Amino acid sequence: MIDDPTRTNDGSAGDADYGAIGRDYTSYRQPDPRIFAVVAAAFGDARTIVNVGAGAGSYEPTDRNVTPVEPSATMRAQRPAWLAQAIDASAEALPFADDAFEAALASFTVHQWSDLGAGLREMRRVTTGPVVILTCDPAALDRYWLNEYVPEIIATEARRFPAPGEIATALGGHVSVTTVPIPLDCTDGFGEAYYGRPEALLDPGARLANSAWSFVDDDVEPRFVRRLTADLADGTWDARWGHLRTQPTFDGSLRLIVATRR
Repeated sequence: MIDDPTRTNDGSAGDADYGAIGRDYTSYRQPDPRIFAVVAAAFGDARTIVNVGAGAGSYEPTDRNVTPVEPSATMRAQRPAWLAQAIDASAEALPFADDAFEAALASFTVHQWSDLGAGLREMRRVTTGPVVILTCDPAALDRYWLNEYVPEIIATEARRFPAPGEIATALGGHVSVTTVPIPLDCTDGFGEAYYGRPEALLDPGARLANSAWSFVDDDVEPRFVRRLTADLADGTWDARWGHLRTQPTFDGSLRLIVATRR
């Protein structure tokens, strides 16, 4: 493990300890094929890709040469055998030469970094082509019904996620920001993936796979479970949001940011 005082015993960088919250991560966070298709298209014809904050390997293409970087030992251990072994390093200090890769990926990770600007500059430094970021727009998080039940969770996420404009400025070059529709049966269990399946969030594992729940007071989860359970039982939830159960996609906060050099 790299000697870095900003990392946990597990090696996690940033504010979340994946040694504590990431043990069953892959049971709930499987890459969704429709989201994956959007991400893969952004690489163009790049053949060599560095995946920064690679976690258990979500959204890594298997038809290209991918070099994953992941500081958490817990997350590295959950990577499937068919993916490359991840390098123990953090975004802020990538152990690669300038222009070592044709593209770079960071999915659901930039909000965990201790120094966003440094990490993005490192991605740009080691990449000749597109830098692809899958993240959330904090300004759009309150579109999700969860804000009515646990505004603490939404506020926590909004504080942690950088605005797309901040990411674009740090990367420079030509930058596009695209809203990615979230499918109703999304297999990647980030918060908004359950927009039409509220019962799923009564599963403690589903909540644990979203790091924001680890930052709120201890009374928040039981309060949420009691209220949602009651509202599902008496029809309150369905009276307000039942249409979401059959809505094919949800335009929430999910964004794809692609930056190419001028």
